[in-house]
Formats: sequence, structure tokens, C-alpha cells
Amino acid sequence: MVSLLGASYESSDDDSLINAPKSSHSTATPSIVAAPNVSIEDPMRLQMMLAKPTDTSLSYNVPYADFSRPSQGPSNPFKNTDGNALKRKNVLTGYAEEGIISDNTFTTQHRTFQSLGYTRDPSVNGNYVGDLVNAEKFGGRDIVQMRVSKEASEALRRKRQRKGDSSIVDGEGAYRGPWARYQDEDQALEDEAALAEERLASDEEYVEEAIVPVTNTAISKAGTDYQDSATSGETTEFHGSEQFDYQGRTYMHIPQDLDIDLRKDPGSQKNYVPKKLIHTWKSHTKPINALRFFPNSGHLLLSASADSKIKIWDVYHQRELLRTFSGHTKSVTDVTFNNSGTHFLSASYDRQMKLWDTEYGKCTTRFTTGKIPHVIKFNPSPTSSHEFLAGMSDKKIVQFDTRSGELIQEYDHHLGPVNTITFVDDNRRFITTSDDKSLRAWEYNIPVPIKFIAEPYMYSMVRSSPHPSGKYVAFQSGDNQIVVYASTDRFRQNRKKSFRGHNNAGYAIDVSVSPDGQFVMSGDSGGFVCFWDWKTCKMWHKMVASDGPVVSAQWHPRESSKVVTGALDGLIKYWD
Repeated sequence: MVSLLGASYESSDDDSLINAPKSSHSTATPSIVAAPNVSIEDPMRLQMMLAKPTDTSLSYNVPYADFSRPSQGPSNPFKNTDGNALKRKNVLTGYAEEGIISDNTFTTQHRTFQSLGYTRDPSVNGNYVGDLVNAEKFGGRDIVQMRVSKEASEALRRKRQRKGDSSIVDGEGAYRGPWARYQDEDQALEDEAALAEERLASDEEYVEEAIVPVTNTAISKAGTDYQDSATSGETTEFHGSEQFDYQGRTYMHIPQDLDIDLRKDPGSQKNYVPKKLIHTWKSHTKPINALRFFPNSGHLLLSASADSKIKIWDVYHQRELLRTFSGHTKSVTDVTFNNSGTHFLSASYDRQMKLWDTEYGKCTTRFTTGKIPHVIKFNPSPTSSHEFLAGMSDKKIVQFDTRSGELIQEYDHHLGPVNTITFVDDNRRFITTSDDKSLRAWEYNIPVPIKFIAEPYMYSMVRSSPHPSGKYVAFQSGDNQIVVYASTDRFRQNRKKSFRGHNNAGYAIDVSVSPDGQFVMSGDSGGFVCFWDWKTCKMWHKMVASDGPVVSAQWHPRESSKVVTGALDGLIKYWD
């Protein structure tokens, strides 16, 4: 205790302390801190806050007050604090600070930098980055601030010459259009010409060539009224050996001197798969788009091609080209006969649909909606045989009357170009498919669908063929298969019937069911023709028909084993 207090209590006088003799040895006196800096926090809480550098999660819920406290303690001498070393990368090239700027302001500054080479510095107010010379020249204005005012634009337009009349070629009031000059421009041209005249050397002589005055009178506006080439110029040419036989009959007469009766009901004979090529027709110069046999008898074959021509061929006897129908200016997309075969319709990429006389080749009526028709179908019903449907590129199905030539109905519910139209249920309803990957069923003359089918697994169905039984319709699906839907009230997909084994993706390849309903035929993008059995859905036969994709394929309505195919090489092949 005495050592802790240090000195003794002998005297408290200062003089006595001064005069006192010094001791020979001194004792070290420790310093006393009356208010030591003692942490008042819970040591257990501090222990829980400690985390290892390798930990990825905290087991202690740190309060907000601890997060907001300033950093304390000694700094790390080994940590580099120069530049942006403390900032972690948040983008691939470094650290990007977040800023709030409107889309309009950013677009304005971006366009200003692209046009003038400078823009405002977003980090420092009033500064610019980029071409500072241009920034000083234009006063730092952006492209919106440099836009010409309405008053200045109107004054500039008042100085411009008039465009003139499009019917006048030369002379006063002639048409100038976008080449009309400004008054200041004419004055500048005159000043330049005068300056060039003053610069002539003394030994040169300026000779002005004589200018013949224009005396042409204004032509009528009929000279600029160009007629649409797609609405005129239909021609036809007969190529057969003789147009009339000894009784004065044309090729429309169904031949009766054959081994087969072409007048009996189709589907009455049993069908077989063809094996060999028996004939090739060659006249088209571009791919074949559609092939159609003459209704019921099948003694004529109609072909439509991308060369804008339609041709009709003799299936029997000499198998020659009989007639060419010319009138479209672009590729023909589809053709279809009426019930009797006396007329047929053609649709083309020139946005025209034309009704032709099969016998003499005359174009009787033209139809158009201003859009491209993809598929056309006559109504098979005898009471409505004068009406037809057309699937257009503007998502509509239009209904025309061939007698009046007028549009009488529109079916507008699809979300993409229409690909197929198939009449079902005794021609009282029809089914359509589209690029919107859906199937819709309609009552004829009622523009509201009665059935709508669109599943996530469905693909666009580009071609269709009804089954002779009238209960099913086969569709060429874009996922390399042929799917079957019921054509009765439910219009459900028959999942048990799916024909696979061919490739059709990327092409609109025909599908056709045999007249007796036993076989299904389809082309192939690899040049094959494939045949399946309807009941078992197994591929029955596959043969090479072309070097390129086979896009058209049709069964003969009367023959037991004859089919016709068309490919991208323009050849039409007849198989038996």
C-alpha cells in the first residue's frame, strides 16, 4: 500500500520537500488512468459478429446501426488506395457508376455526338466531351436546339419554285417536282456564270450557242395514265395436233376408246402403289406449283408454274401439250377447276385471280382484293358452284361470286396468311389453316368460326387433302409429318394417325389421298415420293422422282395406280 502511494506522509510543507536530502535510489511510479476506455458492448455479441474470410453466409443478424457505423481501427497498410482500386468491377471493362437519365435526353445527346462530334459531359455540369471545336462553334447546342423553326421553314418554302403540273413536260408551268430550285440558288448560279464570263482571257472569244425555243404544247394527262399490265393482255395458244376431231369435238370430250371407263364413279376401283415412270411432260421453265386433274374423268391435266404460265395436257392418246394460258405477270400460286371442268380459276403473286374458259382459253372474269391469293377453291355444292373462296396473304378468306364478280363475304379471324381451304360435311362447312399455326372451322356464309384449334405443339399446315370417306382431312404439317383431323362436329385431331418418314420443312409440299382411301401420298424435299398405308400409318413405298424437292403430287381419280408429280425442275412426271 505504501509503495502504491509512493511517498510517506511525514510533511506536507513545500519547503521541507525542497530541502530534504535526495535518496540514493528511486522507485518507478506507474501511471493511473481514472476513466479507462472499456467496451460496454456484450463480448458474446462481438464474438458472434466475427466472420472468417472464407464464410459465405452470416449466422448473426447484424442490425442496421452496425452497418451504418463509420469505419474504425487502424487502416490496412498493404491495401492499395490509389485510383479506383477500391471499386470492384461491375462490368467487363471496369466499374460503371449508375446514373439516372431519361431516354429522350440520352437519345438527343447520342444523336448530337453522331452528327456534330460532341456531347455534354454527364459527370460535370457545363462541360463537353468530344470535338470541342465544334462545341464552341455551335455554342454547345444539341440537335434539338439547332432544329429550324417553323417560321424559318415556311420562309424557305416560299422561296422555292412551284412543282408545276405533271401533264406539262416543257415550257411555262412544266413539272419540276422534287427538282424545283430555290430563288437564292438561281441567283447564285447567275453570279457564278457572270464571274466565269469575266475570267475569259483577252484572246478568247465567248461564243454563245443558239438555243432553239421550245414550242411543244402541253400534252394531255392521258399520256401519264399508265394502265396496269396485270389487268390486260391475256392470251392463249393451242399446241395440239388438231383442235377438233372428225365429229367437231374438242379435247373437252371424255375419250371412250380406252381400256378403262372414265365415266364411272371415282373410288370404285382398288388402288395400288405405282412402281415405274411411264411419261414426262416438259414445257415449263420454272418450278411447278400446282397440278390438277380434270374433275371426275381425269383425261386432262392442268399445271401451274412459277413462269406465270398455265398449261393443259392430254393424259391419254398422244399425251401432248394442248393449250397454254398466258395472262399473269408473276408466279401462279394455285389453280382449281369448277365442278363441271368447263372453267378454272388461277391465282398469282401479281394479286390477280382470273377465271378462264377451259375449252377455248379466254379469260372471262378478273378478281382482286389488292393482296396475294395463296389458295383458291370452288364450292363443290351444286347450288353454290358459282362461288369460290380464296385465302389471302392479309389473313382473310374472301368469297366471290363469279356471275357478278363481286365480293360477297369475308372471313377475318386468322392471324397469318391462309394456306389451305377444305370443304367438309357435304360442303356445308369448310376448314382453313394458316401460318398462325391454327385450324379454324367455319359454316359456309357465316364469318364466325365454329371451331378454333391452336396448340403449343402445332406447326403451320401448308397443304390438305380430304379423305374419300368424308370423315377425315389429312394436313401436311411443317414438322415433317402428316396429321389427320376429323371433319365431323368435333374437328379433333386423330392422334393415332400420323404419317412420318419424309422431309417437308421449308416447302409447301402436296399431300393426296387415293380415291379408295387406302393410301396417302406426299412429296419430299429430298426428291422422293412417299406412300403410306392409311390404316397402319406405315410407309408402304418410297421412290426417287426428282433431283430436287417434289412439291406437287396428285392421284388420278379413275386409274388404279397412276399418279402425277411436279418438282422444282419444271418437269411433270406420270407414274404407274
